[in-house]
Amino acid sequence: MSKVLLIDDDVHLGPPLTQYFQRFGLGLEQALTPSAGLARLRQGGFDAAILDVMLPEMDGFELCRAIRRESDLPVLMLTARGELTDRVVGLELGADDYLPKPFEPRELVARLQTILRRRVGAPSPDAPLHFDGLTLEPATRSVRRLGEPVELTSTEFDLLHLLARSPGKVFSRDDILAALRGHEADLYTRAVDIVVSRLRRKLEPLEAIKTLRNAGYTLALQRRAP
Repeated sequence: MSKVLLIDDDVHLGPPLTQYFQRFGLGLEQALTPSAGLARLRQGGFDAAILDVMLPEMDGFELCRAIRRESDLPVLMLTARGELTDRVVGLELGADDYLPKPFEPRELVARLQTILRRRVGAPSPDAPLHFDGLTLEPATRSVRRLGEPVELTSTEFDLLHLLARSPGKVFSRDDILAALRGHEADLYTRAVDIVVSRLRRKLEPLEAIKTLRNAGYTLALQRRAP
């Protein structure tokens, strides 16, 4: 059974969610403050965390940053603040998904299951990826192009890493949004084109990303041994 830690100061939220999660083979525990939540996460044993944004001591964004300094535990942010800016801030800080309140418990479970599936059985997620002229180091989130370091934003690195894990596979805009954002974002599909364009410029002179009209994007570099 996967174990999830809910960090939310609403004392009435945890008990019904705990019972509901059990129907799907998920264990849920609740911490009412960020300090208590961090202490329990440091003890280990959790497979994911759900963070409220409006918390005492520190807000969920700062809490997410604190978790990311110590681990890559999957994080879903749960909040009444559903504005696009807040979603982007949370995701840029390293959250895997973002669900505004009020929410349907079944949707929360579905999103957690998606996050956990991406983790279970993933082959060496921190292993370096080597291509002709390009090297990715997921553990340090660094990239070298023709031996020189390349400065990428968090979103640019995540996009490149997504393509590099499956070179030759074509990812549609919706595929990319679902993988990077973890939630439906049909209204913002043009953002993918902007990120791809920036990434291409930074990887020049390599012709790393190929566009397939009406299909999507793929990494066009040849994989090589370390």
